[in-house]
Amino acid sequence: MKCPVCEIGCDIAEGRSGRCRMYVNRDGEIVERFPESYLTMLPITIETMPMVHFTPKNKFLQVSTVGCNFTCPGCISETLTVHADAVAGALTTASPEEVVRRAQAEDCTGIVFCLNDPTASYFTFLALAREAKAAGLRVGCSTNGYFTEHALATLIPSLDFVNIGLKGSSDERYRECGAKSADPVFRNIRTLHESGVHVEVSAMYIHGADEEILNAARRVAEVSPDIPLQVMRFVPFGEAAPGLEPTIRESEHVTDRLHTFLRYVYLFNSPGTGYLNTVCPACGTAVIEREFYGPMGCRTSAALEDGRCPCGWQAPVRGEICAEQYTEYGMLGGYRTTRAIEMAHAILVTLGIRDDEELGAVLGDIVREDFIRGMHDRIHQIDSWLGLIAELAARAGREEEGRELISFLRERIGRIAAGSALAETRPRVYYSMGYPLFALNAERFESNLVEAAGGTCVNKRLKRKGKPGVNITVEELNELNPEHMFISGFLSSPASDYLHYCTEHAVETDAVGAGSVYNVPAGWDFGSPRWILGFMFLANTLHPEIFSFDLEEEQREFYRRFYGITSDKFVANRDFSRPVIGAPEDE
Repeated sequence: MKCPVCEIGCDIAEGRSGRCRMYVNRDGEIVERFPESYLTMLPITIETMPMVHFTPKNKFLQVSTVGCNFTCPGCISETLTVHADAVAGALTTASPEEVVRRAQAEDCTGIVFCLNDPTASYFTFLALAREAKAAGLRVGCSTNGYFTEHALATLIPSLDFVNIGLKGSSDERYRECGAKSADPVFRNIRTLHESGVHVEVSAMYIHGADEEILNAARRVAEVSPDIPLQVMRFVPFGEAAPGLEPTIRESEHVTDRLHTFLRYVYLFNSPGTGYLNTVCPACGTAVIEREFYGPMGCRTSAALEDGRCPCGWQAPVRGEICAEQYTEYGMLGGYRTTRAIEMAHAILVTLGIRDDEELGAVLGDIVREDFIRGMHDRIHQIDSWLGLIAELAARAGREEEGRELISFLRERIGRIAAGSALAETRPRVYYSMGYPLFALNAERFESNLVEAAGGTCVNKRLKRKGKPGVNITVEELNELNPEHMFISGFLSSPASDYLHYCTEHAVETDAVGAGSVYNVPAGWDFGSPRWILGFMFLANTLHPEIFSFDLEEEQREFYRRFYGITSDKFVANRDFSRPVIGAPEDE
């Protein structure tokens, strides 16, 4: 029997499931494996989804399930899609009426389905959308847009807004994700737009694939040049090769070229860029200013009243700009939630847990028990990080492995503590993510590692905070005047680009003058127990007169003991839970 939901069109035999594994043929009917079952249900600001031109700063109830009809390399939601069965135990059942009541109780403007694709839970989302619409709530989703014409037509009357995530423009790119061709997506963009649904499009930009995204913009412009395009700078997770990641500078250049076809183009996954702002085309005034707010998300940091420029130009937003802005707690909301789950996953991997079933038992428990809500407060200090490892080891029945890992970490922590106590100076250190003007929060783990390594983290003088940091001005950075500047290993920028930005924008710190700008290797500053390698890197850099850790040997030892990997060649991307890609043979 053919599945009616998406254009992959699986022919599903009785008692079997299709490609996405989320539907089964039961007695001649295609039904969901996990109907009315949610992994997350929590309030977010709409920019976290993300949307940029629809009811800015408004609060929505985010819901997500598990599974996806695509298998895209480097998926940020891999834990929810590829490992769907592993986390299915964390699903919570809720009727459409119960979800709507939750949204109303949270004083939400509407409901949005994101993190995984609604094609994986079509009937659940359809019933929820109808119930929410009847209750006067706005309804939207983030989707790859691969619905069949009938499935989309059935859903449209209950939809107010949608973010269509493009994989590119060519059939070849879509085949890499397991789909047949790109045509159904562009057909559905036109259908949605002509039906009056507010459409925004996000498109992944991969290094060297300029024509792919330029052609995508051309095809979107054929529908309407006013459709906002969100350029998602590709960040390699999963098995994606690090060479696929474009720099922020390259991505800004492509964004400029995209304006040839579309009026409103925004750059994501690029902390510190100015390309997230809505700028008046007449006079250049930033009418709505935004900053990075976690992977795939942004936050409105300032907006002129009603989105109107002093020269009279009106920003093309649909709906009101909310006066108040909701702030999500910790790592909850948007794709930050997937990073929290992956951090737990990363710890479990170092404890020797590789099997999906075993991983699922632990991950299911921590999601179901709202463990992630408290994780945010436990990953900012060294001692609480060690406590987190101990608790997850206990939950997994891997206490001995947990003690071994903690002992390894404590021995090196102790050596750094003893050495830094001897330091005669504590150099001023600034920790950023992406470009220089995105400062990590004062209380972040990286900021605290700087202090523990014998530095003075100037980020602690900043009063504002975001997730995971905030935009600051050139004047503020020059006032902080760090002697050393570190670039996060999560969302990064080459030191050469970073220094070029400083020169262009008159950043004149002691660090810039001396060229003391450093890239922290991917995976070494937070997100997995490999932060111990970054801690030693900081110590070596700040106090070479005291510390001389052999980082190559330390990495080999860590990988041998906690990943079972003996190869001397490590190719890592930005993934927390994968120590290498194209993994060398285990012992």
